[in-house]
Amino acid sequence: MADTRDDFDIENPELPKWIKKGALKSGGYPYARRIDEDEYVKLLIPLQIELVKLQSHQIKTGGRMLALFEGRDAAGKGGAIDTFREHLNGRYWLDVALPKPSDRERTQWYFQRYVDWLPAAAETALFDRSWYNRAGVEPVMGFCTPEQTEEFLSDAPRFEKMLVKDGVHLFKFWLAIGREMQMRRFHERRHDPLKQWKISAIDIAALGKWDSYTDAAHRMLRATHTDEAPWRVVLANDKRRARLEMIRVVLQSIDYEGKDPAVVAKIDDRIVIEPERFIKHHSDS
Repeated sequence: MADTRDDFDIENPELPKWIKKGALKSGGYPYARRIDEDEYVKLLIPLQIELVKLQSHQIKTGGRMLALFEGRDAAGKGGAIDTFREHLNGRYWLDVALPKPSDRERTQWYFQRYVDWLPAAAETALFDRSWYNRAGVEPVMGFCTPEQTEEFLSDAPRFEKMLVKDGVHLFKFWLAIGREMQMRRFHERRHDPLKQWKISAIDIAALGKWDSYTDAAHRMLRATHTDEAPWRVVLANDKRRARLEMIRVVLQSIDYEGKDPAVVAKIDDRIVIEPERFIKHHSDS
């Protein structure tokens, strides 16, 4: 049987060799190996100590932070949020993962249900998906009209500009993974009894809509990447590298007492890239 994407059957407990072989490098990922666990922990713990310092600064100054974690299904959004919050006070670092809107919420102003979760003084809200559902899963899966998406893409930059103007530190992360990597992670979820809850019928349907999600993501990034609220595209085939770099982005962006520049270090520009560069690469490939 030929090694094509059509060979993938998520119900087959045996993962095809071509997926195993190609997952890490899929989507143009720049590294040939994952960072090993020992090296990862060695780098992560000092960064998490810096996050504790940042938390103290936020509590002292009443600062507000908001981070949106977006990306394809299985890109690692929830795990990244867990890594940020691991040693922090959950009272101040909020994990926001909203369910599908209720009948009442569907009649409200689109941004309304998200406003309730925006950070107050000393708080950081970490959104596992956000208002950008209206630019991704909703149009691809037919849950909104084209007109609603068009209106959203116009409104979102204005909404975010108001947040930033009011003093909120806003971070927008798009976690990008290759197609084979998504297949590998979906397959693992489907056949691991401890992870089966992570995969849904919509996730399965998304496997056949890769190109539609790509087009929607590129359109969203072009329309909503602004000076006030820029996107950081994070190549996330290796979850560990992605988590390290997202923490560095946040730490480098805010001044806080006791910051250790040697720990924060330089952001890896092979992992964190500009939307324009990301779109060009995938348009040319």
